[in-house]
Amino acid sequence: MAPDPTSLLVAIFLPFAGAVAIPFVYRAIGERTAYVAAAIAAVSFLLVASLLGSEGLVTVQWIPSLGVALRLYVDGLALLIGFLASGIGVLILAYSGGYMHGEPFQPKYYATLLVFMGSMIGVAFAGDLIALFVFWELTSLSSFVLIGHYQRDEASKYAARKAFLITVAGGLFMLVGFVILHIAAGHVFGGEATYSIVAMLEEPEAMRGQLREMGLFVPVLLLLGVGAAAKSAQAPLHIWLPNAMEAPTPVSAFLHAATMVKAGVYLVGRFRPLLTSGEWGLLFVAMGLVTMTVTAILAVAATDIKELLAYSTASHLGLIVAGFGFTSELGAETGAFHILNHGLFKAALFLVAGIVAHEAGTRDIRDLGGLRKELPITAGITAIAALGMAGVPPFNGFYSKELLFEASLHAAEHGSGLLVWLLPVVAVFGSVFTFMYSIKFLMLFFGDKPDAIRETEVHRPPLSMLVPPALLAVIAGVVGLAPQLAVDTIVQSTYEAAGGHHAMHVGLPTELKPAFVMSIVTITLGVVGYQFYDELHRGLRRFLALGATTANYYYDGVVDGLNGLSRRVVDVVQTGLIRTYATWVAAAFAALTLGGYAAARVTIPSPVGGAELELVLATILAAVLAIGGAYALTHESARLATVALLGIVAAAVVVTFLFATSPTITLPVVLVLALASVGAFAVGRAPSHIAGVLTLSILGFMVAIFYILASAPDLALTQLVVETLVLVIFLLVIDKLPAFYGELEFGRAARDAILSTVVGITVFLTVLVSTAGSPDKDIYRTFVDEAVTIEQAGGHNIVNVILVDFRAFDTMGEISVIAMAAISILTIIGMRERGETS
Repeated sequence: MAPDPTSLLVAIFLPFAGAVAIPFVYRAIGERTAYVAAAIAAVSFLLVASLLGSEGLVTVQWIPSLGVALRLYVDGLALLIGFLASGIGVLILAYSGGYMHGEPFQPKYYATLLVFMGSMIGVAFAGDLIALFVFWELTSLSSFVLIGHYQRDEASKYAARKAFLITVAGGLFMLVGFVILHIAAGHVFGGEATYSIVAMLEEPEAMRGQLREMGLFVPVLLLLGVGAAAKSAQAPLHIWLPNAMEAPTPVSAFLHAATMVKAGVYLVGRFRPLLTSGEWGLLFVAMGLVTMTVTAILAVAATDIKELLAYSTASHLGLIVAGFGFTSELGAETGAFHILNHGLFKAALFLVAGIVAHEAGTRDIRDLGGLRKELPITAGITAIAALGMAGVPPFNGFYSKELLFEASLHAAEHGSGLLVWLLPVVAVFGSVFTFMYSIKFLMLFFGDKPDAIRETEVHRPPLSMLVPPALLAVIAGVVGLAPQLAVDTIVQSTYEAAGGHHAMHVGLPTELKPAFVMSIVTITLGVVGYQFYDELHRGLRRFLALGATTANYYYDGVVDGLNGLSRRVVDVVQTGLIRTYATWVAAAFAALTLGGYAAARVTIPSPVGGAELELVLATILAAVLAIGGAYALTHESARLATVALLGIVAAAVVVTFLFATSPTITLPVVLVLALASVGAFAVGRAPSHIAGVLTLSILGFMVAIFYILASAPDLALTQLVVETLVLVIFLLVIDKLPAFYGELEFGRAARDAILSTVVGITVFLTVLVSTAGSPDKDIYRTFVDEAVTIEQAGGHNIVNVILVDFRAFDTMGEISVIAMAAISILTIIGMRERGETS
């Protein structure tokens, strides 16, 4: 069934419209704005739900003449992510009504949450690379605002900057991968639908073959892998996620448990059918299992309940990435099912953490325990969610964990060598730590109260904070008791979107299979290891205190180093001197231009042939040597002056020889060149600024004479007018300059001479390259052929008609700039007697 375009578009863009209205709503009803935002999210959720069972591409034309359109695609994977973003968004916004009572910046908070939700739904349903990247970056931008919600808190600002830097940098890597996919698709589809993800997925073999032929298959995997790793907090890019817990707890539950971090695993799942191969598995299985294990261990070392859940989130995302990394059908099943399971139990646990912190007044694990009596319903919610996170049957997380064990065993059995058997071993090892920290979180509600909160009066939370996690726990419980129902409803179609083909069947094991044995081993080792939890916790804390053992140590070192470098660069570049600015601008221009030519392997064309080329080179040589000789004479260096004069003589000999041997060189040309050389020489010998400017103008006038000799009197007239105007302006400015600046240092003079030479060479090469093209039809013929248009325009000079008619908007823009400048000058003149200082 084809999806309804209206429902899809409204589901995505309604939250953006709601975000615009939120500030006005807040002025009218105050904190009850939370429930208005929840209602907006509920409409989006219902619209996404109305798409269940449909599949297909929706194209909304934007600029049809240029082929620009918004392409959206509906399938199982998109629907699952859309359900999580909108459905959990409803619960989070309702929960915020109680949690955010009395908190600052609430209009910004609710508006940004809606923007984020709309962006995440857009990521889910994006049907082409451009739409996916735009919505992807919008999630990073909105999450930056939400993580930094407490904008006066240094820890909050640090967390927001870190998350933004890592996720946006990862997005840039992903963008480069998208560009390569676009280029490869252009070869496969002949330039048609080259941005369409749907088209690429329909021809996976052709796309893989084209990428391999281009030698870019592995680079694309790496680029997409970095993008996914940054967004989904895969090691070593996981470090932003624990710091992001500085955000309000509803933000943590929404962005960092259920939705935004799912964007990375969504990317892996979306491109899995397109890029699955041996290299795919090597990259994503390794990244996923390492992340799953390392962050599970770090969760055991955590002292803050939100920090524990943050590391736990990264660990379970690693499980999903590893699942999608396995090339077997079991891998696709693992990733598809655990996206749902993790979203349910982790969002519930984050909301529970908010209740605990809100009511007990602390998030320190060491100061919490025995809360079951005061918070019995919350304790029941925690039991369902935590045991699901631990992978204990018959709770929902058990089934996807079991699928991971099966996929790792299948890969080991069908692989070669002993190393592949590390896959199931690492999967079990990481799961043992997962079991331990899950039980530790559950034990917040059991045992005796620690002394730190023994006297604290713990109240039951309001319904607005209790109902959302309870509803999530109920759904998680239903999935645990009837997993096949969840499979038939949404997971099967998600699995197929990730490259699966057969029907999924999930349930409690009825026989002792190897994967079930792995689950038993995991739980047994977890129970034993939990007895030593405190010792493990303290040992890990001591190890992490070494500093160099953490990824944060290197992140802070790099960022601080770059900040220091930036300050040093500012001190060198931003001196307040025009000379310095001009030097850096000119050097950067030359370096980037020449570097671009070198990278593109641009060949330097010959501007003229034979003797004329030699004449040009000889002229350049003569001018350079003349300037060098002038500099040498001003410094009274007989040796340099002699060399310079000999160079000039040599250049003159070359010019004379060319004149004598080439019939194309005329006497007027040689005279113009000689006068230009004399002018260049005289600039360096000029006794004053005025004399230097006057002699410099000789070069400009010689250019005008060249135009006359080339039968271009209109250009010659323009050159004469411009040269005269510039000369007058220079003389007027020089009148205000000091007569003496001091002695010029030799090092600075040498630097300026080298830079001037490099800039001159850059401009010369640029002119050669830009004028070397030979179009099939000369540009001037286009205007000549439009003779009828010229007659209709009432003009007889083709240049005038081009400026007035063909380039009317360009001319109007230039006139507008001049007019604005004139108005600014008149304003300054009018204000000069009013005493304003700025």
